[in-house]
Amino acid sequence: MSVPLTECPEGGGMVIPNLIIWRLDSSVKGDPLRDDLVEQCVNLVRDQGAQYAESRWEKGIHDFLMMKNGVVEVARVDRREGVSLRAIVNGGLGFGFTNSLTSASIKEMVDRVVRMAKGINPKKGVKLSSEKACVDEYNVKERKPLLDIDHETKVRTLLEIENSLPRGVNTPARVFYLYTDINQKVYMNSDGAKVVSRIPRVGLFAFLTVVEGGQSEQASLSFGKCMGWEFIKEVDPRTKIHDEVNALKRVITEGKKPPQGEVDLVLGSEVAGIIAHESCGHPFEVDRILGREAAQAGEAYTTPDMLGKKIGSEAVTIIDDPTVENNYGFYRYDDEGVKARPRYLIKKGVITEFLMNRATAYELGKVSNAAARAMDYDYEPIVRMSNTFFDAGDHSHEELIEGVKLGVYMKSYTEWNIDDKRFNQRYVGRECYLIEGGEIRGPVRRPVLEITTPAMFEAIDAAGKTIERFSAQCGKGDPMQGIPVDLGGPELRARNIRLRSGV
Repeated sequence: MSVPLTECPEGGGMVIPNLIIWRLDSSVKGDPLRDDLVEQCVNLVRDQGAQYAESRWEKGIHDFLMMKNGVVEVARVDRREGVSLRAIVNGGLGFGFTNSLTSASIKEMVDRVVRMAKGINPKKGVKLSSEKACVDEYNVKERKPLLDIDHETKVRTLLEIENSLPRGVNTPARVFYLYTDINQKVYMNSDGAKVVSRIPRVGLFAFLTVVEGGQSEQASLSFGKCMGWEFIKEVDPRTKIHDEVNALKRVITEGKKPPQGEVDLVLGSEVAGIIAHESCGHPFEVDRILGREAAQAGEAYTTPDMLGKKIGSEAVTIIDDPTVENNYGFYRYDDEGVKARPRYLIKKGVITEFLMNRATAYELGKVSNAAARAMDYDYEPIVRMSNTFFDAGDHSHEELIEGVKLGVYMKSYTEWNIDDKRFNQRYVGRECYLIEGGEIRGPVRRPVLEITTPAMFEAIDAAGKTIERFSAQCGKGDPMQGIPVDLGGPELRARNIRLRSGV
């Protein structure tokens, strides 16, 4: 087994696998010294004339393993601690951070943020929505604390997954990533908010290639939760990965050409999730709607005046909910200290809400719905999703299938594409089956769905009773920020969808 030494980012030195050299507190309680530090940052910048100030201290440990074809190629522990400051001075917004927690470094950061804000001299100053100043602390409980899990246990877990793959299936490329992350945070602002939190996260990602008879299929699977090491038993990734390999083989060896032209579709929860995330979540981010993201990740088909407008059938309700306990994108307060709640982006086919931070909420004449998130202390909070999913309906799986005379059950996807406004979308199915006469027949290979977002939402006429969620890292911003999210939903039925074959 090859386990090389790896470089830590930001000059952290060498990390020896199996040796955790820096530990976090196991309690949610704030460190009085760090509380004082954050409060000092806010007070110092207010003393220099800031109309608003907020400071965020974070300490975390990120443990990462990568196994490729049974060999551990990377084992790394990243440690981080630092404080950031954001302030509005004469309408200009400044942001700075430091990982040197000395009085001199803090003073230098404060001076730098003030100079930055004063140097902007904006035509239209930054203003924030008025929000309740919350004071709270919370902790995600771990039945098996991540700090008690050594590298040998983590490597053994990946080897067990590797060794449990079905025999007799040619799987020449197998890559597994295992992440554990614990983050402690203290947030304060000049409005009087103070939030202390501790959130543990576990993520396991698998990339698999199956080859049979010169044909290949690939799958990318992700599993993530906010919890302790009990994640492995609760999520059971070993069984899911084993079943996925068998499904890929069957698609290759038995898959037929899918029907083409206008047919009905039953979409699995994985497909529903990527539609909710890409075709609703991103174009409903107000910074994207107002143009801030245009040069970085694209624009949006939505406009502020579309609130209250119909975009889909009554079967379409899409929610972004940070408060879903233990989900990968969970939080109770965002990085502006605003209390989180479920956001109903689309309700019964009608656009009801966009994702907003305090600045974009002010521009729309509304209050924030706690969508401001930052990847770490050294990143500015921007508008982000959390756990985005289609809401459940009242149909069983059998009822969704029974209503289809000719169609395809697209349980999962192998590829998706979308334009920069999130208006045109394309999906290529991975595990898919022919539906004929209200019954599922044999597998079909790579049906291709190409459709506009409004047409997709209008075509959905029924949703299943059971919601299934999938974890992911969502990228956005410049510099790029990757944050944990969930996406998913129930199975969905869509009528009269034009399909073509990708084989």
